[in-house]
Amino acid sequence: MRIAQVAPLFESVPPKLYGGTERVVSYLTEELVRQGHDVTLFASGDSITRARLVPGCDTALRLCDVCVDSLPHHLAMIEDVYSEKNKFDLIHFHVDYIHFPWSRREGARTLTTLHGRLDIPDLPAVYRSYPEMPVVSISNAQRAPLPWLNWQGTVHHGLPFQWYSPTRPAGGYLAFLGRISPEKNPVEAIAIAKRAGMKLKIAAKVDRVDREYYEKCVEPLLSDPLVEFIGEIGTHQVPDFLGRAAALVFPINWPEPFGLVTIEAMACGTPVIAYPHGSVPELVEDGVTGFIVRNVNEAARAVRNLSKASRRMCYETYMERFSAERMANDYLAIYRRLLEDDPETLPLVGGVTVG
Repeated sequence: MRIAQVAPLFESVPPKLYGGTERVVSYLTEELVRQGHDVTLFASGDSITRARLVPGCDTALRLCDVCVDSLPHHLAMIEDVYSEKNKFDLIHFHVDYIHFPWSRREGARTLTTLHGRLDIPDLPAVYRSYPEMPVVSISNAQRAPLPWLNWQGTVHHGLPFQWYSPTRPAGGYLAFLGRISPEKNPVEAIAIAKRAGMKLKIAAKVDRVDREYYEKCVEPLLSDPLVEFIGEIGTHQVPDFLGRAAALVFPINWPEPFGLVTIEAMACGTPVIAYPHGSVPELVEDGVTGFIVRNVNEAARAVRNLSKASRRMCYETYMERFSAERMANDYLAIYRRLLEDDPETLPLVGGVTVG
């Protein structure tokens, strides 16, 4: 199959540092290539892939000092995509809705994976204007605000087998990985560690929009001897960071569409202690691959009961449910159905009901 993958330009594919969507696009692209498909990747020019790379800009925009507005770069990339539309059986977009006007006008076969939150009040206006656009959710929970979209399935993210293993000995620390922001709730992650009396290592980036929150709410807490702020780490450092942790703490307070770090932890054999928002109940099996808790006190008790969570089951769950091969196969099933104009919805995608 001739497939185009269209990635955001904020990070390279894969990202050099933090970047969930771009990492997933990389895993999907490389697995499709491995399976013998003809894949073209539209992404930043510093991306690394075995697919044919068409650069939408020279370097990832977040790390580019001269980029003031990312939108012109993305619009130019979409024009490039459609200039080559006859080369592809299907174009798979990962850039939200900005391509919808082109996709309607050009009539190419497309699929759009929605990677972000959908509870923003401005979104219905654009989605109601393009009701025919086929879209995929990354969790069932993500769909809740807009259940009337043209959903083709739910495809949970997957990770490549060769990057992760449960062979590292668990260390005596809790891990917080991702982004410093109110919705990720690092303040309560610190509170959990202090209540449990266990060291917390924070590996996270601080975006400009969250700088004030970091300086006012998080930075004053970093002087505690139980807290170590590492800063942003690269993709290649993630397996060691998570694999040596006793647990990942994930005290989110927003409807997280997926939470890639939760399955990264499981892939390393590391249990997850998470609040029950968004996709968490779909990903974490309470008492088996971690604990779903509601507050700091329950989380601290979970830390003391980590021996009841199985590191072996964490890894086996990743192998069974969250591999890149499973993710790619789920997408291929949807691609084929779209290309065949089959009105029937698939009974299962990624282990969850679709349609």
